[in-house]
Amino acid sequence: MRLGSRPATLGLLLLCAAAAGAGEAEELHYPRGEHRADYDREALLGGEEEVDEYVKLTPEEQHKRLKSIIEKIDLDSDGFLTESELSSWIQMSFKHYAMQEAKQQFIEYDKNSDASVSWDEYNIQMYDRVIDFDENAALDDAEEESFRLLHLKDKKRFEKANQDSGPGLNLEEFIAFEHPEEVDYMAEFVIQEALEEHDKNGDGFVSLEEFLGDYRRDPTANEDPEWILVEKDRFLNDYDKDADGRLDPQELLSWVVPNNQGIAQEEALHLIDEMDLNSDRKLSEAEILENQDLFLTSEATDYGRQLHDEYFYHDEL
Repeated sequence: MRLGSRPATLGLLLLCAAAAGAGEAEELHYPRGEHRADYDREALLGGEEEVDEYVKLTPEEQHKRLKSIIEKIDLDSDGFLTESELSSWIQMSFKHYAMQEAKQQFIEYDKNSDASVSWDEYNIQMYDRVIDFDENAALDDAEEESFRLLHLKDKKRFEKANQDSGPGLNLEEFIAFEHPEEVDYMAEFVIQEALEEHDKNGDGFVSLEEFLGDYRRDPTANEDPEWILVEKDRFLNDYDKDADGRLDPQELLSWVVPNNQGIAQEEALHLIDEMDLNSDRKLSEAEILENQDLFLTSEATDYGRQLHDEYFYHDEL
């Protein structure tokens, strides 16, 4: 569950659009049942512009930049990339691009260029108008009420991120608003917000039943639907670390504001499984270059994006 700030109606439209286009995307990805690798590259690099930039690099320049990235991942400079080194690098990459995106958003939201984003400017950028809901007046329409509650949550998070009590958010505060998982002082607020939403009996924990929300098992069904089985597995194996059948505040935080550690570790293991030719559970430069296409379509290089970002490949960094 990401702490996003899109209105519920927009999220629904995006989901519908994605579902409508799924068949077409599948045909583009697997024409006549055969996998098309350039589809992956185009999708993962982010679009035609990034792909055009990628193919402009000579093989020599690609090789040079890739070697530079490999050297930076290799923290102990022993000539091999371990699971830990790959995982750490991927997490750092995630954070870097999240911060870069937030900085770009800050410029777009700061309409009057005063180095501060006000609540009105945030509304104008997000909704093309300033929205003001009554905190104590529920709306009759279910969808509008859902949006009202989401908007009020955004406003509370905006106010919490504003540490200096100024009229708006500076860049650091804006990053805390957009990415509370990256800022320590936002953790308590995020936990309390999640408890208010999910802790129905007020005991300070979230049980499996509360985690599943309004789900009620069909008495005529022999077993739960697949999505419930998946959610139960996540609760038991991913979040409930002490196996006491409930999520305490810290366990709750890992659910509502997930970090990228697990994703990075999975990708690191995947790369080693696919590219480790001598089964020593680490990757040499030769093994990576032997499987260059796989490495360049992985999260280890942000799908090749790092080859165009001097932060990653420049020798002096």
